[in-house]
Amino acid sequence: MNDHSILSKYLPAPLVEPALRIIKEKGIHLRISRERRTKLGDYRPPGKVPYHRISVNHNLNQYAFFLTFIHEVAHLITFEKHGHLRQPHGEEWKSNFRDLMAPFFDRNIFPSDVEKAFKNHMKNIKASGQVDLKLTRILKKYNETHDELTLDDLNPGDVFVYQERRKFKVLEKRRTRYKCLDLDNNRLYLIHALTPVTLVG
Repeated sequence: MNDHSILSKYLPAPLVEPALRIIKEKGIHLRISRERRTKLGDYRPPGKVPYHRISVNHNLNQYAFFLTFIHEVAHLITFEKHGHLRQPHGEEWKSNFRDLMAPFFDRNIFPSDVEKAFKNHMKNIKASGQVDLKLTRILKKYNETHDELTLDDLNPGDVFVYQERRKFKVLEKRRTRYKCLDLDNNRLYLIHALTPVTLVG
């Protein structure tokens, strides 16, 4: 299977060739990774190997995959310009990220809600797209499966299991987290809205 066929499984058709051009121009070794809870992708500069390495989780939908890929390419370009002398998600990286995304807007590549969410994300870029709840909620609509519950899917009063054994009750929503009561020790915790949970009852 060639590179075009592989990328076609993960990207919208109009974005396959642009992604391939970036990969070839920058000499990127792209790895489709297993799912990682702590990150959607990463970038590693040349070191022991003479090429740039980018990995992206295999289970992302096509729009989340592209955004994550470009996020990591922005790290690559920042490294080329500044080495390790800049903050990983500083102003230089944000500027590179915006410049990379801009050519793909207003070309009918993305659904209107995704494009709007992307543009809003570019105005106030977070270190991780997962921190941008509005963006994450929009992208989640395009997942092939919707069987994974997150805390954001629950309602006040719902009881859920977190970290496989601890049982909590949802009390109220804050800005990006929920105030929850640990039913084992009666302590209150703020848990991120996108935390995977299991509903009880």
